Amino acid sequence: MTVTLNPAIDVSYRVNNFELDKGHRVENGNKTAGGKGLNVSRVLKQLGVEPLCLGFLGGQNGEWIKKQLIKDGLEQSFTSIKEDTRTCLAFIDEGHGTQTELMEKGPIISEEEKASFLHTYQQMLKKARLIVSSGSLPLGLESSFYKEISGIAKENNIPLLLDTSGESLKFGVEGSPFLIKPNQEELSQFAGKDLKNIDDMIEVAKEICNQGVQNVLLSLGENGALLVRKDIILKANIPAIPVANPVGSGDSMIAGMAYSIYNNYAYEDSLKMACACGMANAMEKKTGFIQEKTVKKLLSEISITAI
Repeated sequence: MTVTLNPAIDVSYRVNNFELDKGHRVENGNKTAGGKGLNVSRVLKQLGVEPLCLGFLGGQNGEWIKKQLIKDGLEQSFTSIKEDTRTCLAFIDEGHGTQTELMEKGPIISEEEKASFLHTYQQMLKKARLIVSSGSLPLGLESSFYKEISGIAKENNIPLLLDTSGESLKFGVEGSPFLIKPNQEELSQFAGKDLKNIDDMIEVAKEICNQGVQNVLLSLGENGALLVRKDIILKANIPAIPVANPVGSGDSMIAGMAYSIYNNYAYEDSLKMACACGMANAMEKKTGFIQEKTVKKLLSEISITAI
């Protein structure tokens, strides 16, 4: 089961030599049903898992996303809201190798809509074996909302994998999710200081594990990844790859980890699979898309070492 509380219609434009304060003629934008949890859902589907998508959707944008998910063959049970689901824009400058994003805050969730979601969430937990909850929180939900749903999952003995940042991550950790997936910047923000080396990051990750989180999956970009637990620390060493579009790679990474946990992989193999899926997505122009042959090739090129 995936939870996407603040989905969006993502529109991306490819612009050569993007400059501020200038007009640019572009091809029609690439329009997708976005949101971190929806990217996770698509990758899980490609891996052979049939996820159920939960969250909030409203207005014409929400209806458009529902139709796209039907086309993707994804089962959904979204909570309907009065306000319109947001739109986010990305300007990809292939000339300079940069990407500029404009992300709307999104709708305001009412107390009635929140209660309706929680009812659906608790009902669907009866069929869930694992939950991935990703992304930002919409307005109207407290920063502690991930803590609340993590606690409910824990009470039902269902692993919850959390991928968020800022205050949502700080409160989310208090709910003792099974796994969190920060990057270096997000972990530094959590710690309130700049974590410049692996030793510093491991120290903070261990402190998080001591608070009740069983796994900290730390993505390090081109430097690989770390999986930190109380009893073991693993480092993934990855090959250099041609990057076509890095957007959604973190979501693909947590999808690979979720798939591995779902299938009872060993920790080393889980970390390999997570990295392979994240990298496979980065090698594609489409967001939340991997190819099986690419994943298999990358799995053979990733090495894991214990620290």
